[in-house]
Amino acid sequence: MKKKLTLWDLFSVMIFAFFALFILYPLFLILYKSVISGDTGAFSLQYFAHFFAKKFYWGTMINSLKVTVVSTALAAALGLPLAYLMGRLKIRGSSFLNILIVIAYLSPPFIGAYAWIQLLGRNGVITQFLNHMLGTHFGGVYGFAGIVLVFTLQSFPLVYIYVSGALKSLDNSLNEAAESLGCGKAGRIRRIIIPLVMPTLLASSMLVFMRVFADFGTPMLIGEGYKTLPVLIYNQFMGEVGGDDGFAAAVCCIVIGLTIVMFFVQRFLANRNTYAMNALKPMVAEKARGVKNLLAHAVIYLVVGLAVLPQAVVIYTSFLASNGGQVFTGGFALQSYEATLFAKDNDVIWHTYFLGLCAICIVLVLGVLIAYLSVRKKNPLNSALDVITMFPFIIPGSVLGISFVFAFNKSPLILTGTAIIMIISFAIRRMPYTVRSSTAALGNISPSIEEAAVSLGASEMTTFRKITIPMMAPGVLSGAIMSWVTIISELSSSIILYTNSTQTLTVSIYTEVIRGNYGNASAYATILTVTSIISLLLFYKLTGKRDVSL
Repeated sequence: MKKKLTLWDLFSVMIFAFFALFILYPLFLILYKSVISGDTGAFSLQYFAHFFAKKFYWGTMINSLKVTVVSTALAAALGLPLAYLMGRLKIRGSSFLNILIVIAYLSPPFIGAYAWIQLLGRNGVITQFLNHMLGTHFGGVYGFAGIVLVFTLQSFPLVYIYVSGALKSLDNSLNEAAESLGCGKAGRIRRIIIPLVMPTLLASSMLVFMRVFADFGTPMLIGEGYKTLPVLIYNQFMGEVGGDDGFAAAVCCIVIGLTIVMFFVQRFLANRNTYAMNALKPMVAEKARGVKNLLAHAVIYLVVGLAVLPQAVVIYTSFLASNGGQVFTGGFALQSYEATLFAKDNDVIWHTYFLGLCAICIVLVLGVLIAYLSVRKKNPLNSALDVITMFPFIIPGSVLGISFVFAFNKSPLILTGTAIIMIISFAIRRMPYTVRSSTAALGNISPSIEEAAVSLGASEMTTFRKITIPMMAPGVLSGAIMSWVTIISELSSSIILYTNSTQTLTVSIYTEVIRGNYGNASAYATILTVTSIISLLLFYKLTGKRDVSL
């Protein structure tokens, strides 16, 4: 008997067609252009051979891997102990510190790079102080060291957030049993705590790896001669738009290949180290005394202070008087805001909010539907859809932006230069946050609740709308807040796709820093930071939570 086509089947087909058009088709064009000779139109691997033949090119791949591996390792080395100390010991102001840590993560990495230029650049405040007091000739924190510093301080909060959640699910009776058998504190941490949270640590480290590897703004601002793959992609594509773009496509394919390999390596390691935990006796924070208490507070305050220092520097700098935004002349003034926030011809703030709100609407609708289809309506099409939605999460934004230009720069579908392509790019790139959180929320809802509603006469769609969605709301909002904040702070794809009529805050910050207009850049960055903070506080108010469950 033929199966009757339902409304859910129609949703599956329509959503799959949407993602096939805006993910599979652009990525296929990237692959196609990378293996087709620009001269003869025949199959050729000349672009890949050109990449690996010159050290200038393949050296950027080595640079990217070095920066990413070191930054990820340092972020894990900071995030794991911080989460353990905050969960194990009573720390004064812990609720406020948690908010600061989340804010530090929500800030775009390139804003941190700009702030550290203000502090440790050649003319930075700290640089000048050290050179004057010690008689040194420190040239500023640029290159590898600067990139790693920015990424580490901006990424460890993600490890902290994930590991903190895992520690709340850990049964402390295991720890007590080990202690009763004579295992010391260091041994319990090494043999029990770390193995139990290892899957979560690997998952969060993988997210850090992907974010660092794909970031364009930080190495572009603070790297100077230290080039990475996203910077190479941008330079090659922008320099070859009017000519041969095959080489840019080949570099994109190399980046995609590396990220996919790392993704499956992480999945393999996580699956080998998975443990089921049930916190019958959760870990309870204890009050430390003496030197131990002082050291714990000092370490935590120092790390959190360094994490939020870029935001503090940016906000402070935005109120300094300057000669048109380039050189600070001393004293305080609002001229940076007069040149940005109150400028008559400045629409970048409106563009950011408008494009972001349109994108988040798409994210919420499709994210909830995809989660429901993948959990409640399992079939091969919905399983494939669940996998495809994760592609943009492991693909750098610059690669996605270039693929969109390849796909939608000519008939029959010309979207390049329009607001539509920006909205779709934002929605697709940041949708995985909402899909994953919605899937997790739906997994905690028993199907029997929906079955009971149907048995009482409610239609399946009515049950979904009036029962399932309200019960999913807290989880959906957790993913939505991450999607929203990362949408308004997106730079990698925006820098490829924007025009004057779609320029956003992040692009404006980047261009102002490149021009040396630090006052204007600080004002824009402050607006973006305040928007993120208000969004986070609104999320806390609506959900009653004090953390973001990812």
